Amino acid sequence: MEFSTLSVKLWPPSQSTRLKLVERMTKNLVTPSIWSRKYGLLSQKEAEDDAKRIETAAFAAANQHFGKEPDGDGSSAVQLYAKESSRLMIEVIKRGPIAKSDEELSILDKIKECDGTTLDISGEPRKIINADDAEKLLKFLKEPGNKYTKICFSNTSFGHEAALVAQPILSSIKGQLSEVDLSDFVAGRNEEEALEVMNIFSLALEGSDLRYLNLSNNALGEKGINAFGALLKSQYNLEELYLINDGISEEAAMAISDLIPSTDKLRVLQFHNNMTGDEGAVAISKMVNYSPLLEDFRCSSTRVESEGGIALAKALGKCNHLKKLDLRDNMFGVEAGLALSKAVSAFNDLTEIFLSYLNFEDEGSIALANALKDSAPSLEVLDLAGNEITAKAAPALASCIASKQFLAKLNLSENELKDEGAIFIAKALEEGHDRLCEVDLSTNLIRRAGARRLAQAIVNKPGLKLLNIDANYISDEGIDEVKDVFKNFPNVLGSLEDNDPEGKDYDEEEEEEEVGGEDEDELESKLKGLEIKH
Repeated sequence: MEFSTLSVKLWPPSQSTRLKLVERMTKNLVTPSIWSRKYGLLSQKEAEDDAKRIETAAFAAANQHFGKEPDGDGSSAVQLYAKESSRLMIEVIKRGPIAKSDEELSILDKIKECDGTTLDISGEPRKIINADDAEKLLKFLKEPGNKYTKICFSNTSFGHEAALVAQPILSSIKGQLSEVDLSDFVAGRNEEEALEVMNIFSLALEGSDLRYLNLSNNALGEKGINAFGALLKSQYNLEELYLINDGISEEAAMAISDLIPSTDKLRVLQFHNNMTGDEGAVAISKMVNYSPLLEDFRCSSTRVESEGGIALAKALGKCNHLKKLDLRDNMFGVEAGLALSKAVSAFNDLTEIFLSYLNFEDEGSIALANALKDSAPSLEVLDLAGNEITAKAAPALASCIASKQFLAKLNLSENELKDEGAIFIAKALEEGHDRLCEVDLSTNLIRRAGARRLAQAIVNKPGLKLLNIDANYISDEGIDEVKDVFKNFPNVLGSLEDNDPEGKDYDEEEEEEEVGGEDEDELESKLKGLEIKH
């Protein structure tokens, strides 16, 4: 019997194989290495372009070689393909990145998206926009019968002449626009020119019926807000308003409150990283007071103290649809925390709450935990880091946490929970909580017993990605025990490089009674049978 010979051709490679090689080379070109420290690291775009060029050249050389031995199996062509790819890639690495000059860059490279409904010119690199550039970039908006409804001019720097070019174009389409992003669009301009540009854009868009407006990262201040006065005064149906990192002072906040005629449809309001202060917060609270549909409110890092915090808390009490609340990094204090706890009871739809670094202390934190326990049944993110919370507040926190079975991220870092508090939290997380992804109790004066109990409580959560208990006072034996608990999931346990096994922030008496020396397990055994009240 005769058997036919099976012939396997190794050349040419499939298109998917060629694409995988491009992806692999791109990854190598953007990954830091000894070579990149010497010659420089390529940008993602430059690496992608070089990888495509290398693959094309290597394929052509190998294909030519294969043509000379058509009866072969192609193995030598495959070897040449790989060898040539490696050689050309090393050449690119040694060449390093090529930074193109402004003259070499086409202004059209700024276009990130242009699909007939959205024009986004926020692509890299940031570029000063002159009149000619504006003509080229905005020509799509001049096409008869165009359907553009969204524009994004972020990551640019429009000058006076460019703004004059944009003015009639924007005026002609303002009736069809629903989303306008003018964040970071006057970068590097002096105040006089920046205000002129803002005023020109404001007049061009006056009377538009927007649902989304982003004026972030423009160092507006009160003058900038007033420069946008014509636009703001004409907005009756805004659903999203972003004023992040805008130098919003008390006066500027008051101006915003006075200029916008209606916020009854507002769903998103964000004021992060401003210098709003108490009086500014009071002005913002007036807007919040008349925003019954608000779902996402952010007023973090705004220098708001107790008076402003209380005003915001009272206004938020009327926002029954709130889903995300971010008030991080202010100086609210206990009284504002108590006021906020009264508002929290209305937040049945809340999924994320960020209340870190607000100086709530135990009293404010306990009040908030008790209020949250009976509301927000679908809470996914709870952040109370840096509030001077001690073990005194742990039972209330634990009861709250135990009731939140949808919880994905819990951040209680930079407090003073110690072992006792940590064990309460561990007990609360033991049952259920199958969606838990991240738990952060770093910097909490925790020792061996608390660390071990936390690890044991959450190690088998199916979606767990991180337990952070760094910067505590866990003994070397305790570290070994925690690592042993996570021996099957070593990547889930966060870094412990800042742990201090010799930490002595406890009072000597407390150290002896609670976690001292050979009796370190005593606290855990005492708390083993504790009940978490649901």
